[in-house]
Amino acid sequence: MLEFASDIKSELLGKFKIDTEYDIVTVRQMIRQYAKEAGMGIVDQTRITTAVSELFRNMYSYAGGGEVVIERGEVENHEALIVTCTDSGPGIEDLDQAMSDGYTSGMGMGYGLPGAKRLVDRFEILSTVNEGTAVRIMKWK
Repeated sequence: MLEFASDIKSELLGKFKIDTEYDIVTVRQMIRQYAKEAGMGIVDQTRITTAVSELFRNMYSYAGGGEVVIERGEVENHEALIVTCTDSGPGIEDLDQAMSDGYTSGMGMGYGLPGAKRLVDRFEILSTVNEGTAVRIMKWK
């Protein structure tokens, strides 16, 4: 199981499975609500919602689904909403290539991962071929 080093003090808000397209919509709406409750303005709510939409779609399309952990915590002296997406899919062979604009291993436009990274304040990714991928994003309040 891929795990990030934990340098973050956080409170668990929820754990959710992404197994269907309905799950994508439901969990995305929950994250928007958590962002609103955290005091984020509409622009930042939209940014984190768009970022997770990309990540959830990747999990669903390339790995058949996965798990989402939503937390609230303090990161780099900022109150933050923290979303970690983990799957047990095929993994990403070349992370540098996958993080470059325009690269796609499937039918997409190739802006999912780098686009998600631009929308948040902190972006971390781990991937091992034949083991899976984990992405943790953070948006400051």
